[in-house]
Amino acid sequence: MISSSPKTLAGILGLCGSAALAAALATPAQAAPARAPASAFVRSASIPAGDDSWDFATWDAATHRLLVAHGNDVLVVDPDARQPVKAIGKIAYAHGVLPIPGTNSLLVSSKKDASARILDASTGEQIANIAIGEDPDAELISPDGHTGYVMDAAGGAVSVIDLVTYKETARIPVKPGLEVAVEYAPGKIAVNNEDENEIELVDTQAGRMSGIIALPGCTGPTGLALDPSTGLALSACANGKASLVDTHTGKQVALLSIGLGPDTAIWDGQHKRFIVPCGKSGTVSVIALKGRKAMPASTSKSETSARTGAYDPATGRLFLPAASFTPATNGGRGTIVPGSFHILVMAPASHHG
Repeated sequence: MISSSPKTLAGILGLCGSAALAAALATPAQAAPARAPASAFVRSASIPAGDDSWDFATWDAATHRLLVAHGNDVLVVDPDARQPVKAIGKIAYAHGVLPIPGTNSLLVSSKKDASARILDASTGEQIANIAIGEDPDAELISPDGHTGYVMDAAGGAVSVIDLVTYKETARIPVKPGLEVAVEYAPGKIAVNNEDENEIELVDTQAGRMSGIIALPGCTGPTGLALDPSTGLALSACANGKASLVDTHTGKQVALLSIGLGPDTAIWDGQHKRFIVPCGKSGTVSVIALKGRKAMPASTSKSETSARTGAYDPATGRLFLPAASFTPATNGGRGTIVPGSFHILVMAPASHHG
């Protein structure tokens, strides 16, 4: 934003004298129009893939590959390869996919048969099929790679999975509507609740809910990302807002404007910022974190439908699954236009120009 400064006003006084000052004070100030924040990302490439529904995407830094939960399979994408896309596994509607640290295996949530699948990341061969709660959605894996947490959205529980024995060891009752989760302290996770417009705090060691963070002004929170150095988390809401919360105090500390229709949030620790793909508005919102204060930093144009995504911190590239849809009819959703599903690659704007 451009505004008058004391130095500028002093120059006016020196040139024009007190009469000019009196006239200036008697005239209402005309604010200069706000300057739109510069884009953080620009469109760089488009990687075509097979048409199907999709949900969460993850960047596997160990293998430099993108993983996408994609209909009844998982897409493994090497963005720099000549043949970049491989579909693996047989899933009953994949929601989430995460690499299991220290292994060549993937944890995949399978919606329609209420299961968690363990897949070989190279071949897609199924290693285990674990029965869990109803409508498994987002996933979280402990830093040591030994424990997986799957949010059972309709079942209203967190399924705890031993990733060594491939057994469900607990099912912690919470509430229906669970979405993305983060671990904000050892054994303690925060989970967005899309139906209740709040964050549920869960003590996984005690096997129970330990608290609630209310999100006034936020409707339909889905994506959630955490700055582990401050304990501040950003919850992305469907109504064009993002709620910044302090996981240590259990309080909302700020409500910020973002695009419409996000389904994920990403923490970029190198640049101290949250990245939020927004599918309804077709934009990417960036929220900068300075100390304990957050502020909108930029809005980049992406594509309508690009609501989830993954970020490669080594290259600064953002990967956004997207497709074109036919017009909705009778209050329902449109269908994917044949041949339109792809991975939109967005590069740092500073590398272009």
